[in-house]
Amino acid sequence: MTSVDVLVIGAGPAGLAAARAARRADARVVLLDASAVVGGQFWRHPAAGSSDADSRALQHKWARFTALRAALTQDPDCEIITGAQVWAVDRRDTMPPVVHALIGPADGAERRRRVFEPRALVLATGAHERTLPFPGWDLPGVYTPGAAQAMAKGEGVAVGKRVLVAGTGPFLLPVAAGLIHVGAIVVGVVEASNWRRIARGWLPRPHEMRPTDLMSKSAELGGYVRALAARRVPYRTGAAVLAAHGDNRVTAVTVARIADDWTPRQGTEQRVEVDAVCVGHGFVPRTEIAISAGCALAVDGSVRVDDEQRTSVPGVYAAGEITGIGGADLALAEGEAAGRAAAGRAGDTAEVTRHRAFADRMHRAHGIRPGWKSWVGDSTTVCRCEETTAGQLRAALTATETCGLRSLKLSSRAGLGMCQGRICGRNVEDLLPNTPLDPGRMANRPIVVPVRLGEIATPPLNTTPTE
Repeated sequence: MTSVDVLVIGAGPAGLAAARAARRADARVVLLDASAVVGGQFWRHPAAGSSDADSRALQHKWARFTALRAALTQDPDCEIITGAQVWAVDRRDTMPPVVHALIGPADGAERRRRVFEPRALVLATGAHERTLPFPGWDLPGVYTPGAAQAMAKGEGVAVGKRVLVAGTGPFLLPVAAGLIHVGAIVVGVVEASNWRRIARGWLPRPHEMRPTDLMSKSAELGGYVRALAARRVPYRTGAAVLAAHGDNRVTAVTVARIADDWTPRQGTEQRVEVDAVCVGHGFVPRTEIAISAGCALAVDGSVRVDDEQRTSVPGVYAAGEITGIGGADLALAEGEAAGRAAAGRAGDTAEVTRHRAFADRMHRAHGIRPGWKSWVGDSTTVCRCEETTAGQLRAALTATETCGLRSLKLSSRAGLGMCQGRICGRNVEDLLPNTPLDPGRMANRPIVVPVRLGEIATPPLNTTPTE
């Protein structure tokens, strides 16, 4: 078992900032990440052979990343372990949980088992994308915006030649700009929120935003607008993709206007020819480890924290998207606060408060509205792994006369596939009528990732340093 002052899980913006802050407070740090490289989903590494100009065109705050990476990799008291799959945690009454990890390629046959006993634990596990189901969303050629951006950043390729970007939120704009950069024809960007809701979310009390923040965000927005305007890419609001069409892959989509509550307006449907479509409706915090550790959740399913990023579990801190979706600036600020507090140092949390206020504006402007459920007919697939339709889900609820999570999974198979409900979980929760399920309950996975019995039977490596 490896004893460590501060264990950080996740090496995206929040995790890297937390590790750096903890080291500045003289704590010994171990940083775990499941990927082969640090940076998380935000700092996707460019394809081999890419020029520096290409890399910077698709990245934000890249200099901040390289500075954090250099500081940590050159620090002998910070151990960075990539390819680390945290598969379980063991709770303790008054101490942070013991963390079990397998080190090596996810599909490898010789992963090494390690067990960590931290004095403080920082969870920075990020989020995954959410796509609301619609007929045809399981066709090849239907992507999430994040998948398209990952291929553009990491491989320098576009997901298609004629691509529509749709959903909700500011993330749609950099994805469209990235697709243009790698040679795709973006036929349009379709935002579900209408201009009135966007204005109500972003514009009130402009004096609360610092001039430097306003200038930075305006400059970023201006860059995306110029990229779209140069290619005459139309930007529509108050509309959504309601269906994807095709046999072996998507060849067209149906786009329609929607009301303020996202109910489709009949008679406004338009067919758009594409060979790929990117649809995303925000992000869902990755709370599997936090739930296993016993951390309390907020009403939106994110991990509840105080002003210094403490969770409800002693010695456990959380930072970044698992505490609520707010972007890289908020993740960096929360990571700094969490790492500092985990190492026993107090500090100013004004940066966190400021960036959370910006995140609140984003949610008011682009939050999901309940009318989306009217898109989902009985034949629409909800759980893609198990091919469970909305009709089967509703039938299971009627037959069992319960909304209990266990009976729902066993009777409908929703959430029992390879992704273990990561894609369908929040949608299933929202589709349940009068559900007693707390948001995020579908993320309750005591075994976080698939493991082999032989791997957990092997004694763990003992690498505790000599005091």
